[in-house]
Amino acid sequence: MRITTEQIAEVESDRVADHEADLRAVADVGTRRGVDVEAVIEAVRHFSVAAPSWAVGTGGTRFGRFPSGGEPRTIEEKIDDVAALHALTGANRTVSLHVPWDDPEDPEALHTYAREAGIGFDAMNSNTFQDNSSTTGDFAVSYKFGSMANADAAVRKQAVEHNLEVIELGKRLGANALTVWLGDGMNHPGQADFRRQFERVADCLHQVHDALPDGWRLFTEHKPYEPAFYSSVNPDWGSSLLLAQAAGAQARCLVDLGHHLPNTNIEQIVSRLAMVRRLGGFHFNDSKYGDDDLTVGSIHPYQFFLIVLELVKIGDGAMPDLSYMIDASHNLKDPLEDLAQATDQIQVSIAQAMLVDRPALEAAQESNDPARAAEVLHAAYRADVRPLVAEARRRNGAALDPLTAFRSIGYRKEMTRERGAGSTAIGL
Repeated sequence: MRITTEQIAEVESDRVADHEADLRAVADVGTRRGVDVEAVIEAVRHFSVAAPSWAVGTGGTRFGRFPSGGEPRTIEEKIDDVAALHALTGANRTVSLHVPWDDPEDPEALHTYAREAGIGFDAMNSNTFQDNSSTTGDFAVSYKFGSMANADAAVRKQAVEHNLEVIELGKRLGANALTVWLGDGMNHPGQADFRRQFERVADCLHQVHDALPDGWRLFTEHKPYEPAFYSSVNPDWGSSLLLAQAAGAQARCLVDLGHHLPNTNIEQIVSRLAMVRRLGGFHFNDSKYGDDDLTVGSIHPYQFFLIVLELVKIGDGAMPDLSYMIDASHNLKDPLEDLAQATDQIQVSIAQAMLVDRPALEAAQESNDPARAAEVLHAAYRADVRPLVAEARRRNGAALDPLTAFRSIGYRKEMTRERGAGSTAIGL
């Protein structure tokens, strides 16, 4: 089942008049305040954030997983779900695969299938944080004590070779980046040497970097803990920057919003990495405690607004050309509904960030007026930009209200009928 523009128009026919009235009201207010409303709409309309292949299936915890029915059983069905999501939001034009969770037998055929569905391939994700039979055979060489940081040269060689295989697969699919997240670290003091672990990872990443095709990027992704709890080899943005610099000129740092300790100033990290031209991309989500992978903006919406504001500043008034992906694990919600809500929050935050009176903000900053600076920020954050975001989606042939349209069209019900109530997503 493919969701069409005609289906969306049919289920939303009774909403158009109200939307147009709301849009006129917001546009009038914006014009009086000197806001370029068209620029905001067009910026939102052109923005795209990748959906990860693993997020179209129901997530889980160490204690259990409860599939919602109609989950994708093949990579092709994952692409079908991402295409349905994009039809609703107009902003999910690519999918990010995770290898070997996603290991197509015929990459060229999959590339064609995705292209016909209107979906491209974003950054490839390698997996050396668990043993996988497709790469390790009889498990004679294991990642139990790490991959690129492992004391065993054979394990490090296997980890490098896996990443090279992922690059080759990505080339055949039309991707242009490789994301490397490592679970390497220590669970016990004295288990390994901090410096030797780091140097081994840096050396391995350099080997992978040297195999990158022209135009590709290598992303180093930091995380303070899990699965290693005493120490991680790449726990923070500074370590990530050092690894990217050691890897080579095509390496950049990727920021996962959940990969930080509570109360970390993520917007400052964004600024620092941009200063040294090593900011490569984002995994959008939200968290209460750690790597919760909650819906974007569900816990810290104002912080997310500030992060996007920093990005818009870097992009000189629009989102910069980076790699963006939603990295979520929705245990209770319908996966596509959660992804639609996350995408909507990103679109809303972009519109809010573009409303910030940047000259007024800079004047307040330069005159040491924190109260005035706060007023400038809140004037944009409190603005109702939903009609502008809805209009951006409508111009893309997508839905004014993605969640309501998804339910009205009955996509999940149809997928449950086709795939079965007990189907579970592959690779999770």
